[in-house]
Parts: sequence; C-alpha cells; structure tokens
Amino acid sequence: METMEAIFTRRSIRKYLPDPVSRDMIENILKAGMSAPSAGDEQPWHFIIMDRRDLLERISEMHPYARMLKGAPAALLICADPNAPKFKDFWVQDCSAASENMLLAAHDQGLGAVWIGIYPAEKLVTGIRELLKIPEHMIPFSAIAIGYPAEEKTGKSRYEVSRVHDNVW
Repeated sequence: METMEAIFTRRSIRKYLPDPVSRDMIENILKAGMSAPSAGDEQPWHFIIMDRRDLLERISEMHPYARMLKGAPAALLICADPNAPKFKDFWVQDCSAASENMLLAAHDQGLGAVWIGIYPAEKLVTGIRELLKIPEHMIPFSAIAIGYPAEEKTGKSRYEVSRVHDNVW
C-alpha cells in the first residue's frame, strides 16, 4: 500500500474477527511505532503487548471508550517516560506520532485498529498503571486495539479548505 493511500483510507475499526494476530504482525506495528519522529530522537516510549482476554476485558470495563477491547484479539499500550532528560515536555507529541504510525502499519497489513486515548484522564492512567503493573514514573498514554476487521469502512476526504490559512489567519 502506498503511503498516501494508507493515510487517506485508514479508518477507526472497532469490530474484529476472533482470529489471532500473529506476533510478526504485532512486531511490524511496534517497529513502525518506534520509527516515529521524537524530539531530540529521545524515543520516550515503551510498549505493552496485550492479548490476554482477562486484561482486555478489564480495561474495556474501566475505560468508557474502550468497549471494543472485549472483541479485539490484541491491543498495544503506548507508555511514556516523561523524564526524558533533554526534551521532557514533548513526550505527548512523540507518543502521538508513534500511535499514528502504528495505526497506519496495522492498516497496511490488512488489520483494523482504533486509537484509545488514556492520558490525560487521571483515573484511567492510574487504573491501567495498577492493572498492568506499570512503574509509577511511566504514563500510560494510549492503546491501540488491533484485529482482523469485522466491519468495512471506506475512506473519505477530510480536507477542508476553510481551515487553511495563508501566512496569517
């Protein structure tokens, strides 16, 4: 799949077939995440692969917008180390770039995926940190549910000329 095609056709998929996602596919998605740009190339991210039903179901129960995890064969959690020494205030942008790369990589492999925000909702950050035994200094930033799509969504143009300004507002 060409880059622009992937960008224009990727959609959030929330319904999945029960088929497991191979470790090779998951590793390709993680490699894409780790290839994202980051301030000063600090790469402040860590990832947790989640494919245990009990964990996915627990998160779907604690997170009001993560119900799709009940049917997802896997999910990837992106965590941040906010104490990166040089550019510590840029971890949100860095982890956002990693999350988007991962969504595109899943789409490229024929998988469906959806970004599930966690940070800055303190109750979700704390609950997921406790459930997954994440060190206190690390921040669960986002999760990406992945699986073979059980729904079909077509790409649509989201370009809006009224939101483009030349030189000044």
